[in-house]
Amino acid sequence: MTRTRIGLAGYGFGGRIFHAPLIAAADGCELAGVITRSAERRAELAAQHPGVPAYDSLAALAADGVDAVAISTPADTHVPLVLEAIGLGLAVVCDKPFALDEAQGRAAVAAAAAAGTVLTVYQNRRWDSDFLTVRRLVDDGTLGDVSLFESTFERFSPDAGPSPSGAGILRDIGSHLVDQALLLFGPVASVYGELHMRGDLDDRFFAALRHAGGVTTHLSGDWTQGAPAPRFRVRGSAGSYVTWGMDGQEPALIAGRTPAADGAGWGMEPEARWGRLQRGEQGEPVPSERGRWDSFYPAFGAAVRGEGPVPVDPQDAITALTVLDAIRRSATEGRSLEL
Repeated sequence: MTRTRIGLAGYGFGGRIFHAPLIAAADGCELAGVITRSAERRAELAAQHPGVPAYDSLAALAADGVDAVAISTPADTHVPLVLEAIGLGLAVVCDKPFALDEAQGRAAVAAAAAAGTVLTVYQNRRWDSDFLTVRRLVDDGTLGDVSLFESTFERFSPDAGPSPSGAGILRDIGSHLVDQALLLFGPVASVYGELHMRGDLDDRFFAALRHAGGVTTHLSGDWTQGAPAPRFRVRGSAGSYVTWGMDGQEPALIAGRTPAADGAGWGMEPEARWGRLQRGEQGEPVPSERGRWDSFYPAFGAAVRGEGPVPVDPQDAITALTVLDAIRRSATEGRSLEL
């Protein structure tokens, strides 16, 4: 198999934890280099991925013949770096939030299309164990007709800032939650939003979406919530599915585990963390699907080689940005908005 040589722009938390180990472990891919000027980050790279070179710029990375780059840098640099990479002839993975607003995202997608460049967005939470389980239960009719989908990212981290991406929690975490809701229930007809600001950035949000198909979605994000809500609660005519806590792939990566080392055990949730199908006081555990963050980069590598579609259509990110922009405008204007 021809290997797709993928560089990485940025070696902060996101680059070190969410990208580098998964690129290095991906079938058909090679972690070909990392762009970072920080001496500390370069030392970490040498310790964690011996032999992987460090570069000062996208141009230097491209000059060494890489095929693609994954961008994991502060949010306001995403689109400028995407456009630079496209100009250098590189295929691109852009971390979320893909752009700061819909217009900026559309410009990047249009540039990639004009250049014939492969572009995708790193929506890894599509492959969370609990989300894959929700998709299965919705698709196979276990829940009956779904009327309400509640999805939260809530933690108790009192010292946390608004967002590690520098974009506010709505654009950062909300990018995942909106993307998942759109995948499950399709286009959104109306939006209501609330934001809590800390300085110039939001650190808490709530959004209510009414999908064109009739389902209502409630989304919330909060890093300083002392009593986190269920991760998912999905109400259907035949019962409700509820699950608590976050998918285990992130803490596994933080602990130094990788798909290459774990093999078939990667992404498997212990029974104690399975969600439950509830019908009043009667309930039963539901076996969780295997989390598959390890599937993203093999699919991207294949797309770069012309062997399949990108793992996430960038047009999906534009649709999500439209909803995110509407949530922000709704919160500012204090009213629901039709889309």
